[in-house]
Amino acid sequence: MSEDDTSMEEYPTEIHDYLVSFEKSLGSVDEMLKTMMSVPRSELLQKLDPLEQAKLDLVSVYTLNSMFWVYLVTQGINPKEHPVKQELERIRTYMNKVKEIADKKKASKLNKGAASRFVRNALWEPSAENERPSKSPAKGKKRK
Repeated sequence: MSEDDTSMEEYPTEIHDYLVSFEKSLGSVDEMLKTMMSVPRSELLQKLDPLEQAKLDLVSVYTLNSMFWVYLVTQGINPKEHPVKQELERIRTYMNKVKEIADKKKASKLNKGAASRFVRNALWEPSAENERPSKSPAKGKKRK
């Protein structure tokens, strides 16, 4: 029996794919953390505008709290009854606020000059030929 066969006996085979996927995800998180930790935080923040700084801070704290959530689950503690749940909700609220600000920043601005030119050119103006008064009054409302 190889080493893989003995490790397969330690847990149900139905969850093998999930565990492999989880291990790959942890590897990705580890690589991202190494990349992030390789640059001093102050240097990283200097390169970002305030909105990007807020996004980085929120993603960092959300990730940390999510990892703690996973840790609680592995220890047999229900994280839904732990204060970490309220903290994650609070962070999500701030993430939504930052998203709203970013969306407002991306929203198109009204160029009043262009809008007035567009409306003016879209309206029909009668030419001099079409301005001849007709002999019979127009049906409908009478002009005073």
